[in-house]
Amino acid sequence: MKRFFKANKSVLALLGKVFLLIFLSAVIIAAYYYAPLAKGLKEYTRVMYFHVPAAWVTVLAFLISAWYSYLYLKKRDLLMDAYAAAANQLGILYCLVTTVTGAMWAKASWGAYWNWDPRQTSIFILLLIYAAYFSLRSAIENEQDRARLSAVYSLLAFATVPFFIFIIPRIYESLHPDPLINDQAKIKMNIKMLQVFLSSLGGFTVLFLWMFNIKKRIIKLSAYFEEIEEENE
Repeated sequence: MKRFFKANKSVLALLGKVFLLIFLSAVIIAAYYYAPLAKGLKEYTRVMYFHVPAAWVTVLAFLISAWYSYLYLKKRDLLMDAYAAAANQLGILYCLVTTVTGAMWAKASWGAYWNWDPRQTSIFILLLIYAAYFSLRSAIENEQDRARLSAVYSLLAFATVPFFIFIIPRIYESLHPDPLINDQAKIKMNIKMLQVFLSSLGGFTVLFLWMFNIKKRIIKLSAYFEEIEEENE
């Protein structure tokens, strides 16, 4: 019976991966052939369907990292530290995607890939902050000391995320499309654009959670084999 459930679980997991692949492929196709173009942006409208979801997942990844950092400080479990580092790795990856796609948007909207607009400046500083997280980890050899300092740094780093993502761009004048900042740059979505946008947002989120789950399983397996090696010694 256990084998039957395990086999079914494996089949469902495989079907889930296939469905995610098909779904994301459909989103990409829909972004190019289904959703209409926004006035003024023309073909660069497509960037929106990947830029905004990537930015959302960046915040989600850093939030999850902060949560596991808190759990480490509470439980002193090195697995929690490893999970926090894994979430930050994915957060950096999505943050880079956000930066690159944002630069593509800037080229179409402002005439240059980089303009030191408040949005671009804040995301650049955020990249530096989280890059320093990994520099800190690589500079400390002792596992517990590294985990403790990394956890504290991760919590402090996440405290800056709402500030740089949501507050700074709203304090200073920006050309970035946002109804709270610049109503003239506001993008009005019709039903087709909204369908593709929300589908992309959901797809990016599920893709991140799937990647994070894989990293967690790898971390668990590595810890398991390390325990076996220590026992054999």
